[in-house]
Amino acid sequence: MSESQLSYVSGTSDKPLIFQTIGKALENSANVFAENEALVFCPSNLRMTYQQLNNAANDFAAGLLKIGLKPGDRLGIWSPNRPEWVITQFATAKIGVILVNINPAYRISELEHALNQVQCKALVSAETFKSSNYLEMIQSLAPELKDSSPGDLKSRRLPSLKHVIVMSDQLVPGTSRYQDISVQTDNEILRTLAEIENTLDPDQPINIQFTSGTTGLPKGATLSHFNIINNAYFVGHAMRFTEADRLCIPVPLYHCFGMVMGVLCCLTHGATMIFPGEGFDAGEVLQALASEQCTALHGVPTMFTAELAHPTFNDTDFKSLRTGVMAGAPCPIEVMKQVQTTMGMKEVTIAYGMTETSPVSFQSSTDDPVEKRVSTVGRVMPHVQVKIIDEEGRTQPIGQQGELCTRGYSVMQGYWGDKEKTDGAIDDNSWMHTGDLAVIDQEGYCNITGRVKDMIIRGGENIYPREIEEYLYRHPKIQDVAVFGVPDERFGETVATWIQLKPGESCETNEIIEFCAGQIAHYKVPAYIEIVTEFPMTVTGKIQKFVMRDRMSEKYNLLEAETA
Repeated sequence: MSESQLSYVSGTSDKPLIFQTIGKALENSANVFAENEALVFCPSNLRMTYQQLNNAANDFAAGLLKIGLKPGDRLGIWSPNRPEWVITQFATAKIGVILVNINPAYRISELEHALNQVQCKALVSAETFKSSNYLEMIQSLAPELKDSSPGDLKSRRLPSLKHVIVMSDQLVPGTSRYQDISVQTDNEILRTLAEIENTLDPDQPINIQFTSGTTGLPKGATLSHFNIINNAYFVGHAMRFTEADRLCIPVPLYHCFGMVMGVLCCLTHGATMIFPGEGFDAGEVLQALASEQCTALHGVPTMFTAELAHPTFNDTDFKSLRTGVMAGAPCPIEVMKQVQTTMGMKEVTIAYGMTETSPVSFQSSTDDPVEKRVSTVGRVMPHVQVKIIDEEGRTQPIGQQGELCTRGYSVMQGYWGDKEKTDGAIDDNSWMHTGDLAVIDQEGYCNITGRVKDMIIRGGENIYPREIEEYLYRHPKIQDVAVFGVPDERFGETVATWIQLKPGESCETNEIIEFCAGQIAHYKVPAYIEIVTEFPMTVTGKIQKFVMRDRMSEKYNLLEAETA
């Protein structure tokens, strides 16, 4: 079989990779796009130009040096989307301190694991957000805080942590206030920052993001300046970004979607980053799109679904909107079509990736045929390689399904402090094994068909949930759907689905069964159907099918089939 017949693609480009640190990139944008708006935070109407953002990052970086942080130290950030998050992201990059993104939804045990896994020396935290009282949880983990001087924490459960910096107006024993850390930079301090920055290398780690599957403790994917600044640039390049673009970012900053595809994408093109709120709210997004004349919008499919169904949708002015990224989970074809037509995002792109690959490996372009943009995740990113393999590791022929593997500049440096899991994810030839099932066609377009572990095996028949989901999205009453496997004593597994209806609709389960009858194979017709108002979700909008499976198993007393 010739190479051209194999499911292998390699991204080419006339744009070279950028060998630059994030700090240098910010200084470059502050020079080239000095007066362009860099950041808009809608709740407080805070606005910063690139020059002001660079100055704020310098001031906070100088403050971090003053309290004793040095290149290579780890600083955790635990907060919803706020201007302080972005400033901290750039400040740490300027002095080589590795930023550790902590999920805002984490609770005490998860926070303890994250801080200790990477030995964080400092933690920047919000005081509260929604139902989370971050300060109380920190104090619960480190009761020694109340008797400590700021910067001198000696905690039994958090032995590496010395500094707790809180986004708060109140003075909390043992902590520092965020606004008190920044140092007004003078020429001498700027020279010190420049000297440190000149010692940094783009290949050095600068960010740790925790990823987790359905089991096991979260793993710290370690990313370099080079990893994420290049991925951000090429994501923006695919959307034809310029300094005139204004990107609405409702996705969380702690995730690659927010901090790489959002913040760094804007940085590398001189565009404006607009935050509609601290967390996702469909109404706030619609308001920001209109009032800030956004040209681009990011989101996971569930976010777009919520925006399309919002009561103010028909009153929203979308005339400035042209592009953006829908990613983070499989993108239903019907939702994609509505986004293009009713929101005016005719140049919307689909992207696919994972945290471990900085994150994007495939992205559609603004001029791809509509049918390709609604049914695939586009073509391979520049300077990235991808192949599709079978269970034996052999590269599949074009058009054959298998596991997607990727290689190139975007692959992480590894899971922090966990060589075993790193070696399990990245093979000896530097291929990152994603765990995703995919097919690549003759033109190089990729279709993600499911997860290796999500595949349902019913009596020897392989069933891919995505195929059934795409069919169910055609039902006029269905807004969102999730298909997954549940235990079955006879077949091993069988098909179950949770369905959210469009506002004002009602539907009986037999209607769904009738809709499927004669249209899809009998073994793909869901045996269990639940009409629900919401899905269990991660903060990034990914549906947690394992939670659904557990709930259905408990509700119907479903037992695993006995196996030899």
